[in-house]
Amino acid sequence: MISRARLRYLGTSEQKVRLVINVIRGKRVGEAISTLHYLKKGVARDMEKLLKSAVANAEQREQRLDVDRLYVSKAFVDRAPTAKRLRHRAMGRVFRIIKRSCHVTLELDLRSQG
Repeated sequence: MISRARLRYLGTSEQKVRLVINVIRGKRVGEAISTLHYLKKGVARDMEKLLKSAVANAEQREQRLDVDRLYVSKAFVDRAPTAKRLRHRAMGRVFRIIKRSCHVTLELDLRSQG
């Protein structure tokens, strides 16, 4: 692992984020950024920012790093705490609204030249 970036308490369900994360897992960084830029999912913008943050972390750690050799080695989504809200309905009833959130972790590594 060369670098890691985490996005915690993202206000989207983990199922929606996993659809985007599965697309970029194992790809080179440049290819993954361009894929996320043109993906028609709302969460793709957040994942693009997270991936750029992971690249910046890698550059900060190693000054003479070839960014073209980096790839997304691990990408996973975990469940975060769920916020529960109440919505008042007719005849004195109350319905529960569940607002899900998640934690996203991206790890970058160097691909061997071979």
